[in-house]
Amino acid sequence: MNNSKVIKKINNSVCAVVPFFNEKETLDTILDETINYVNFIFAINDGSTDHSYQYENNKPNVRIVRLDKNYGKGKALSTGFQQAISGGFDHVVTIDADLQHDPKFIPELLGGLSSFDIVIGNRLKNLKDMPIQRRLSNTLTSYFLTKKTGQNILDSQCGFRAYKIEVLRQIKTRFEGFEAESEILVKATNMGFKIGFVDIPTIYGTGKSKMKPVQALVGFLKVLFLRLGA
Repeated sequence: MNNSKVIKKINNSVCAVVPFFNEKETLDTILDETINYVNFIFAINDGSTDHSYQYENNKPNVRIVRLDKNYGKGKALSTGFQQAISGGFDHVVTIDADLQHDPKFIPELLGGLSSFDIVIGNRLKNLKDMPIQRRLSNTLTSYFLTKKTGQNILDSQCGFRAYKIEVLRQIKTRFEGFEAESEILVKATNMGFKIGFVDIPTIYGTGKSKMKPVQALVGFLKVLFLRLGA
């Protein structure tokens, strides 16, 4: 199927951006489940080296975009956002490929866009299944971003989000790693966009996190000290 033709037929629509790096065990599942709730998916292959994607572009309404190397989640997201803008979509959902997000909550995220410009999944209402180190880092980063932005940031590190396309047209991220998701919140607040949250379950499997703690901390501190409007 010619995916470009599919995009042109969709009006007033929703796409998903799925960044992934070496997710051969879970990618098929997340794509198959997510497409039940959106019109189209841009899956961004951030330089995977596990050679698991021979089926690329064989799924209806899914386009897999290859990056030439592993840049980081921020770069993969920004690539997907540009695809969504070019495709004429109105709303964008971001969801990770490792099955830590349940696609059945996509309608709730999208519903929140009636009141907010960005809606984020909040996993911190029930912390018992979140690893202690992630619980601590998320609580601290959410606290500092709340102070930085003046908005109540409940779960700063959750990548399960819904955006109005206007937000993504206006915000261009500087950082290429996980910290780009915090950068979006800082810049969105400075531009007057409203951020809301929807409670979602905490899901952690046996897979190893790709977030490198020291690198992520340094990146977050750079975002925290961003001059608003930068």
